[in-house]
Amino acid sequence: MKRLSDVKRIGFGAMRLTGPGIIGPPADPGEARRVLQRAIELGVDHIDTSDYYGPYVANDLIRESLHPYPPELVLVTKVGARRTEDGGWHAAFTPEEIREAVHDNLGRLAVERLGAVNLRLPDGWAGGIEEQWTVLADLRSQGLIGDIGLSHVTPAHVRAAQAIAPVACVQNHYNLVHRRDDEFLDDLAAQGIFYVPFFPLGGFNPLADDAVDGVAKKHGATSMQVALAWLLQRSPNILLIPGTSSVAHLEENLAAGRLRLDTVDLEVLGHLS
Repeated sequence: MKRLSDVKRIGFGAMRLTGPGIIGPPADPGEARRVLQRAIELGVDHIDTSDYYGPYVANDLIRESLHPYPPELVLVTKVGARRTEDGGWHAAFTPEEIREAVHDNLGRLAVERLGAVNLRLPDGWAGGIEEQWTVLADLRSQGLIGDIGLSHVTPAHVRAAQAIAPVACVQNHYNLVHRRDDEFLDDLAAQGIFYVPFFPLGGFNPLADDAVDGVAKKHGATSMQVALAWLLQRSPNILLIPGTSSVAHLEENLAAGRLRLDTVDLEVLGHLS
């Protein structure tokens, strides 16, 4: 079965397939299903999701749209949080909650093995992660998970996890204008650990900058394609999971993989952080 080390560099993030505030169903469930199906048609081989997107909406849509899954598809999920009816994001971070969440994702996605599971740390978490990481390592040894990774973390968290089991990937906030992780990203690359930026296009506040627009116009591309292309050229260990609820935007995002920025472009974009 494929691992993260085998996937293409642009995958798909399922968070945007839900309703406003990542709660409830999408406005157009049919289009959401078409997005997933079109992604597979275009060669996407990894999808990032979680039971807490919706909650459950994203995973249900993936199962309904794509099961039985293509053998090359790697499903990646996250655990460590839960949603409340009022739209809140709350920690679900005890070892037992981590174990239950993995089994819940297995069941809802209708798979016997998850391609990867990321442990998402609560905001401002100051405690250890050894117990939670040990749970994921145990589930991996049982064959229920392929790779395990971390999200919303610091280098210290990675070192603590590595003392127990290898870290396959890190998911943190990073994009053209949010580069706090520059040094961290380079260190992970030196270790052969993938870096998966969330909010690669700015998240809830989409990227907007005249310099990006200028580079996009030069290449006959969109500013969002430039932002994705820059990430791909920033470091070879970056994997992208841009999300959308539109087939047209999906196709634009995937086309960014063919865009090559030159040294002048990189110099212009290098001053945005």
